[in-house]
Amino acid sequence: MKIVNKPKLKHLRKLNRNKPTPWEWKLWQHLKERQIDGHKFRRQVSLNNFIVDFCCLKLKLVIELDGSGHLHSIQRKKDNEKDNELSELGFSIIRFWNNEIDENLNGVLELIADKCRRL
Repeated sequence: MKIVNKPKLKHLRKLNRNKPTPWEWKLWQHLKERQIDGHKFRRQVSLNNFIVDFCCLKLKLVIELDGSGHLHSIQRKKDNEKDNELSELGFSIIRFWNNEIDENLNGVLELIADKCRRL
């Protein structure tokens, strides 16, 4: 069973890649081209029926960026379901708030690098 980049989500992945949020774009500038310890990250990857912001498939590491919409109880429930299903598939998930990208990008990058070293 294919779990990565299912064809049915191709249109949404492409749409998300072509219109990243400012925070996704800012973080991507530091994740692309193997800048974190030589690990390859991809953006807008579908895993099962979910699209994740960033993923290192080799490490099975997912990075999600959340804005204020993720504070609502319905979205938090969806995020928990997504995290649980991806965890069952062996993925580790790190979530950051958008304001963390603005206020502490170096700290975010260090947390990501530390997680990569531990995996």
